[in-house]
Amino acid sequence: MSRIRARFWDPTGARYGLPSYPWRMAPPHLLTLRQLAARGLRPGGQGVQALLQWASRRYRGRGGVRAAYLYDIRFALPKRAPTIRQLGALAKANAARRTCPECSRDVGYVLSRRLGVCNDCAERREMEHAA
Repeated sequence: MSRIRARFWDPTGARYGLPSYPWRMAPPHLLTLRQLAARGLRPGGQGVQALLQWASRRYRGRGGVRAAYLYDIRFALPKRAPTIRQLGALAKANAARRTCPECSRDVGYVLSRRLGVCNDCAERREMEHAA
């Protein structure tokens, strides 16, 4: 094992408070949130079980160490399915984000927060201000 990887190898948790593993060396039953989600699971109330750590050139200014939390797949539960009402509420909220307040039409894309209106109305405004 390289020196860099050995720096993060702490399966007992003596150094970091939680068991810590270097990149790609965690036990197979420990997964990140994204890995759980890809399998249709959620942590299910369990706390963080371990850390995955690696040295990063991108974050050299902040210590150069990145970390990901690991959860035990044995305690994970299936994701909850949204109710019909929740799906309806999401559909309404998304429709409101796509509706232009000036021309009152659903433009088919989420309006820019900077402009606050659809692209057509923003262009019309720009033409009026230029004239």
